[in-house]
Amino acid sequence: MFQEKEEVLFSSVGRERSMAKTFMANVFSWMFIALAITGTVSYYFAKEPSLISLLFNPETGGMSILGWIVMLAPLGFVFLMSLGFNKLSYPVITALYIVYSILMGMSLSFIFLAYTASSIYSAFGVSALTFGVMAIMGYTTKTDLTKFGSILTMALIGLVVAMLINFFLQSSAMGYIISIAGVLIFTGLVAYDVQKLKRIGAGAEYGTETTNKLVILGALTLYLDFVNLFLFLLRLFGGRK
Repeated sequence: MFQEKEEVLFSSVGRERSMAKTFMANVFSWMFIALAITGTVSYYFAKEPSLISLLFNPETGGMSILGWIVMLAPLGFVFLMSLGFNKLSYPVITALYIVYSILMGMSLSFIFLAYTASSIYSAFGVSALTFGVMAIMGYTTKTDLTKFGSILTMALIGLVVAMLINFFLQSSAMGYIISIAGVLIFTGLVAYDVQKLKRIGAGAEYGTETTNKLVILGALTLYLDFVNLFLFLLRLFGGRK
């Protein structure tokens, strides 16, 4: 009797581990797809004057109406996908996710105008390395990061408030402190989010539409962690043109 219960327990644990691995593999695949789309769109928009001129006027230094839309629309897409999770179908959420990654690429094309190519590639490399290390840590650690995640979430709210204040103050010193805080916060969030997604994946039912939608939202979460980590590192160490 005891042996039968033990076999059932081991079988259940093995199934959860298998589900978590499959779920996380799909999450990372969709994250990398979005990053590839964003990077490609960003690069070609920055290199093609006719495209970048649709968003930004180099002579006046201002953004066009389309530029403002491209800058602000991604935030709306994040809220739409998150709040509409139950109502939107998997194909719709997937389409929104792909369009979102395209808009982010158009938006991030501005960094090629502000920073040298070498500093962009260096920041990306450091971001990828940091992300990889923290993702492995979050996936393999036995420590519960829930409380750590709550602290990081509160710190993130404070960071957003500080960024809004500095938008009007335009303080370089405050901007430097914000960038350091941003790197630390998003570095920690990578580990926390990976562990959270691993637990979600362990309890998910393979092949259902709900699980497929959770994969997309999980990929969006890690995508945002990576992009924000990259941008804060670029602000800290990037060489401006």
